[in-house]
Order: sequence, then C-alpha cells, then structure tokens
Amino acid sequence: MDIISVITGEQNLQKWQAEAVTRLIDEGNTIPFIARYRKEAHGAMNDEQLRAFDERLRYLRSLEERKQTVLASIDEQGKLTDELKKAIDEALTQTAVEDLYRPYKQKRRTRAMIAREKGLEPLAQYILSPKAAEPVEIIAQQYVDEEKEIPDVQTAIRMAQDIIAEMISDDAAFRTWIREKTMREGLLVSEQSKAAKAGEAETSGKKSQAAGAGRSAEAPVNKKLAERAEVYTNYYEYSEPLEKIPGHRILAINRGENEKFLKVGIEAPEDSILEYLARKMNKKRNPVTDPYIRAAAEDAYKRLIAPSIETEIRNALTEKAEEGAMKVFSGNLHQLLMQAPIQGKTVLGWDPAFRTGCKLAVVDPTGKVMDTTVIYPTAPQNKIPESERILDRICRQYNVDVISVGNGTASRESEQVIVDFIKKSKLPVKYVIVNEAGASVYSASKLATEEFPQFDVGQRSAASIARRLQDPLAELVKIDPKAIGVGQYQHDMNQTKLGETLTAVVEDCVNSVGVDVNTASAALLEYISGINKTTAKNMVEYREQNGRFKSRREFLKVPKLGPKAFEQCAGFLRIRDGKEPLDMTGVHPESYGAAEKLLTALGFSSEDILSGATAQIRKKTAAMTPAQKKALAEETGLGEYTLQDILSELEKPGRDPREDVPGPVLRSDVLDMKDLTPGMVLTGTVRNVVDFGAFVDIGVHQDGLVHISRICDRYIKHPLDVIKVGDIVKVKVLEVDQKRGRISLTMRDIDN
Repeated sequence: MDIISVITGEQNLQKWQAEAVTRLIDEGNTIPFIARYRKEAHGAMNDEQLRAFDERLRYLRSLEERKQTVLASIDEQGKLTDELKKAIDEALTQTAVEDLYRPYKQKRRTRAMIAREKGLEPLAQYILSPKAAEPVEIIAQQYVDEEKEIPDVQTAIRMAQDIIAEMISDDAAFRTWIREKTMREGLLVSEQSKAAKAGEAETSGKKSQAAGAGRSAEAPVNKKLAERAEVYTNYYEYSEPLEKIPGHRILAINRGENEKFLKVGIEAPEDSILEYLARKMNKKRNPVTDPYIRAAAEDAYKRLIAPSIETEIRNALTEKAEEGAMKVFSGNLHQLLMQAPIQGKTVLGWDPAFRTGCKLAVVDPTGKVMDTTVIYPTAPQNKIPESERILDRICRQYNVDVISVGNGTASRESEQVIVDFIKKSKLPVKYVIVNEAGASVYSASKLATEEFPQFDVGQRSAASIARRLQDPLAELVKIDPKAIGVGQYQHDMNQTKLGETLTAVVEDCVNSVGVDVNTASAALLEYISGINKTTAKNMVEYREQNGRFKSRREFLKVPKLGPKAFEQCAGFLRIRDGKEPLDMTGVHPESYGAAEKLLTALGFSSEDILSGATAQIRKKTAAMTPAQKKALAEETGLGEYTLQDILSELEKPGRDPREDVPGPVLRSDVLDMKDLTPGMVLTGTVRNVVDFGAFVDIGVHQDGLVHISRICDRYIKHPLDVIKVGDIVKVKVLEVDQKRGRISLTMRDIDN
C-alpha cells in the first residue's frame, strides 16, 4: 500500500504536500511548529488538517505492520497465494485485514476441526457439490463409526455441516457483505433489562408494604437509583436504523447498558442474509443438498457470524460516536481556552459552599494572591452581616473590580449575598459566574500544593476561580482537560484517546497565543512546542536562579533544551523588554535576518518596534499590492506565507489573538428561575455545546437549553456550525420547569 497516495486521496491534498508533511513529522517536528513555521513546505495547512494527517499516517503505518505480520504467518503455513497477498496489501482497514486472515488464524479446537479429524471433510464437499445426485443420508451412512463417536447418519451430517458453517464464517467476502447489509438495513434495539425490571418490582413492592403499614409511599426506596432509571425510560422499547442513529444517542444507550438498565442488540435483516448465503453456497440450487446447505448457512450466521458482526458494528458505531463527541469536546475546549482574558483587574475569587463556608482569595492584576479568608453567609451558619463586613473591608482594601463566583454547590445562595452586598455598599464592583469544573481537581493536585504550599484546598480553589477569569488559558492548562466539563459523555469514551485529543487542543491554543517566558508557570510552558515537563521545570528553575531571560538565545543554556527543542519552541516564547526587539514577537529566530531586511526595505529598523512605529508599519504594509509583496518576498528571501506572517507580527508585535473575543458578561443583579417568564429576552453566555443544542448561562443558577432546532432559522447539522462556547447571545425564554430545574430557550424570532 502506498500510504502517501492513500492519504493524498482521502484528504484532498497534492502529493508534494503529503510527502512534505510526512518528512517534517519524521524529522521530529511538532504539529504547532509545522503549522506556524513551515507553511511554504506544505502549502499552509492548518493545525486541524495536520493533526488529522498525523493520526491517519500513524494508523496506516500500524496497519502496514499488522499486514506484514499476517503475511508472514500465512506464508509460514505455505498458504500465501498471489491473490491473497494482493487482497491483504490493498486492504485499508484493520477489519478487512482480519477478515482475510481469519481462515489462517490459529484457533482453539472448533467443532469443524473435530469433524475434519474424524474424516468428515469428504461428506461436507459432497453436500457442497452441484453434481450431488444421491440422497445425502445414503452417502452419510458410510461415515457412521462408533469408535469415532459418530453413532448415526444425523450426527455425520451435522458434523459435515459444522465444516461448511466454518467455511462460510471464514469467507471474508461474505462477512463484508453481511456487515454492509446490516449497517444499511439493520436496527439498534434496546429494552429494559431484567435487572432493571427486578429493581423496579422490588421498589414497587417495598412502596406497597410501606403504604400498607400506614407510611408514606411517595418516595422511592432508592431515590438515586430511581432517578438514574428515569433517564433511560425512553429506551425501554426503542429501535432506530443503524445508518441514522446520532452519536449522542449511541453513547447514551451504551451508558444505560453499562449501568445495567438496558439490554441492547442489533436487529439484522436475517432472512435476506440467510438467502444470500444459501444462494452463494449452492449456486445451481441442487435440490438434493439445498436443505442441508441452508441449515449450515443458518448455523454459520447465528452461531459464528452474527455475534462477531454485531460486536464489530457496535464498536464501529461507538468509535464514530466517540470521534464526534471528541470533536465537540475539542471545539468547546478550544473556545473556552481562547476566551478573552480580563486584564488589569483585581479579582476576588469565591469558592461557594454551605457547611464549610465560602473560601475567598484576592488576586491582583498580575495573578498574585494578596489575601485569603473564609466567610459563612450560607446555611447552616447564615452569618450574612459578618460576611458583608469582611467583604466590604476586602473590596475597599484591595480595590476589587470583579467577584468571580464558582458555579458549584451554594453558588445560587452566594450570588444573592453578593448582589445584596453590591447594592448596599454601592461599590463599583461587578460579579460573574465562572464554570468551576476542575477547580477541586486542581486544588488537591501536586501542582497546586507546589504553587500554594501555605494554602488549604479551599483557598487554592478560590485562587484558581479568580485566575481563570483573569486568564482562562494560563489557569485551565493546570487542570486535566477531561475535568473541565465542556463535553458530553466524556466518561464513557476511550480515555487514552480522549486525553491525547484534548491535550492536542490545549497545545494548539497555547502555541497560537504564545507565552511570556518570564512569567509563565511550568504547567503552561510544558504545552509549548518542543518542551516537555522536565524542560519546563528546568526553564522555571533557571529563571529563578539567574533572573529574567533577556534573549531567546539564552534558552539554550537551560539544561536538556538542545538545538532541536530550541528550534521548536523559540518562536512561541515571548520576551518583553529584552535585548532583541523581535524576541517579543512571533517571528522565529531563524528569520531574524530576513525580518531585518524586510524592515529596512520598509524604511524601518527593529528598534522602531519598541518606539511605537507599528502604526506606520501597519499603514505602509496595508497599502502594498500583491505584486509588491511578491517582490518583497524575493528581495528578502522569504516565502510569501512567511512574509505575510512576519508583516502581521511587525504590525502588532506581541498581539494576543484573544483580543477579538468578546469578554464575559459582568453582572450586578441576580435573577431567579421564578423571575423567568415565557417570552422574556435575555443576554447570556454559551457554557457548553453538545450534539443536540447549547447550554446558555442567563444569570440564574441553572443554564438554559437552546435545542438545535431553535438555534437559527435554517437547517444546521451541528450547533457548532453557528455557535461556540463563550459566545454572548440573545435568547428568549420558552418554558420554565421549576420542578425539574429545566429552562427551555430559543435564539429564533427575537426582535432586535
């Protein structure tokens, strides 16, 4: 198999692009580096395309290794034909290779093997012969042998059919046809499991006993179990075509099966499949042998083929659903990480709780924790006046601009306390509800312990809640991406693959923004291209021992950061107020000479970057024609892509791409679900996007759901086509279900 040709065709690339990317990957370059600094080599493919290429390249190379193992095994058996070798060589999936290998694979002793050992192969061949004329029972009589444990004609025929059944099962073409036929016409079916029925009956029985004894029968015996069971009631008598079932439904059904509430299976077009097998095995429809072939085909399908095909199809559906869910999770995570930072603000982080009190942490505009304390304004203490006095002191002492409140337990109660305090104090303080997912994971981590050894977990959590408002990217990289909570069914997926996928998203975000090497934490630095955990720690230690980095060349003095790592990381690390003005930009050191030539050609020098001449540079480059830019590229020895990137950097050196993203909605008043009425129009922030819609924070404790059908006036395949995490949107309230805590919203038919 020509891997380059396969990927070229699949991803609609030119052959030279595929060859270039393969070479760059094999040379040890990272995806962010290839995407940003080798555009001329591959034609400006973006990070997403390059990661898809890398994943497919690794899969096909792994497939090639498996093919070689399979070919060697079949060859050792002396059964490798040119036709079989060609079929294996051309296979594009693991499933296709395994189908072809099945007849030659070492098996445990099967019924067909035992039948062959007892000499029943000729009888099987007779049954399959189109020329068979004598009744099968008469021919089978000669195979009856008490010593071989073949006591009668029926046993001989059955054992011969076992051989035929295995022949059918081992045929790769049959399996491919059945798999495709089942996918086209089959149904995924689910019903309530026996265990769930038994649990339901037991609960009902206990409720009846309680009622008989005069006690209340309203509450179920196990409320938590009953709530979980209610989630799956829609799937107790359910079926849907395999071709049409959406990914989120597959993952929901899988979870119900894993939790023992559902029994799940595939309903295949069995009659069509059995007719196909019988026709293929008895092409001339010999009436003498047809009933025996049909019986063998039915046994082959039901006993040997159907169970494995069902497993394969369900695995394939799950894998596809997981890929879709990972894509959604990745998109949401990217948007969350790339939310606009709130710069120059002193933030009070508020980790809400009941019994243990609300933990507070004041963080200055640089991210330094200035003070921490605990207040008890919520139940059971309800020390509101005392809490307000502490809040007043803190806000005035540190000139707090914004209160960042976690959205966990006691968030709603804390929000009311904050709103009342703002009204009474009349201080120019706003507040915002922040998704605190992962804050508890971070606060109990080794990293948090190293960062805040003097704080307890509550204080660390409050500091994290404040910082994730100031700079979401810098703070959220400290948390396992899977714990951030912007996905769907993330706990039901392949955790290794999910981790790899989300880590790649974080890596792309960090490198696209760039990092100030003199302020970045080790947790942030380790996501930079070419830098691992060890190198990141070494960079921080070097900075602590030797003071600020003054130039990018100084990176080479960091232990274990060699020339290759320097090449990969240097362009993504920024040095402000250093010796070299270009060190504060995304221009790679390898292009400094060309950048100087470019500045000279424009009538500037690198020093002009520091002296505020960027507006003039921007004006001059904006007036250039494509022909002038092309001539400039030739003059400086730069490719046109690199030239444009350098011009963009010179126009806005050190620019943060998150500047264009709308900031969070800051509030000073509170809404309750009881305040909501149908028709009310509100402004909210998109908190999560899933296959079936988007959850929007509208300022009440519970996020509202905008179903996919209510996002816009046209048909969309997925909410991510038009809406992203962090978007500020106008929504209209459709329905409020106080009892179930659900709010239904729409983004359609809203008067501007």
